[in-house]
Amino acid sequence: MKLGQIVVLWIVTVALSLSWPIGTFAQSKRETAQTVYFASSGNLSLDKYFIDLVVENLGPGFKVKPLPTHSPPSKKNAPIIAIGPKAFERIYRSNPNTVMIGTFVDRQFMDKYATEQNSRITAIYYDVPLLRQALTGKVILPQADKVAILASYVNRNSYGALIEQLSAYGLEGKVFIVADKEQLIPSVIRALSYGDFILGTPDHDIYHPRNIKHILLTAYRRNKILIGPSQAFVKAGAIASSYAPFSAIAEKTASHLIYYRENEVFPAAVYPDAYGVELNEQVARSLNIPLPERPRISEAVDELLEDTLQGVLDD
Repeated sequence: MKLGQIVVLWIVTVALSLSWPIGTFAQSKRETAQTVYFASSGNLSLDKYFIDLVVENLGPGFKVKPLPTHSPPSKKNAPIIAIGPKAFERIYRSNPNTVMIGTFVDRQFMDKYATEQNSRITAIYYDVPLLRQALTGKVILPQADKVAILASYVNRNSYGALIEQLSAYGLEGKVFIVADKEQLIPSVIRALSYGDFILGTPDHDIYHPRNIKHILLTAYRRNKILIGPSQAFVKAGAIASSYAPFSAIAEKTASHLIYYRENEVFPAAVYPDAYGVELNEQVARSLNIPLPERPRISEAVDELLEDTLQGVLDD
């Protein structure tokens, strides 16, 4: 072998030996399973069902384990899925620097954690955007053009953005303040005189078990409906409510965890990409309101939102 050939061969061999560990390390990092812990909601059946859905979406590159109750996780910076607000608060209080994704938590709850400034925590919101709930009412009552909103005094200024959004869908909105419990029914009556339906909100000062029965009875006596802020209110007597299915929450949770593995930071907290609709058919029959099929309501709301968004982009 000539000297020049020997030199070339030596250079190639050295180059390969230097590059091999780097490539192997990168490949090893990709192939090493990401450990993820979950903090229990206290409902073991819910935990198992939800985590099984998350695991299906994550694939084989992840190992999901229950969070140890007495000892810290063995994997540093391993992300934690907090199932419900109590689990999130418990973990956050014990270590504010925990890498964590909140599930089954609403936006109002997460606002106090300023997730925009902390890429170590994020959430998949469980509540439904009020615009979607309002459009659910619009699809059920196509002739509706006015939406009434009840608000406690402390939340009286919380719905300005929503009312501005409604105009793009041919709806007007108005807030009726409930200053105290003695003003509840008079405020409900004024709201019903104005609106084609009442849009329920997560305002716990108004929508709690002591009030909901009185609100619903007052509405039905005037042949008006309530779009509930959650599925629970449909069981109580609201005609409908959009909701986020567990499968949609699990899919978004998995996508955030995959993003974290690749980037070592979380994306921003978000709502799920898909929604269902819960209906109270008995209430609809009693008020002689024909209901579209559940999937059709969700599809119609999606179409309204997409058409308006496309119109904004085109402008």
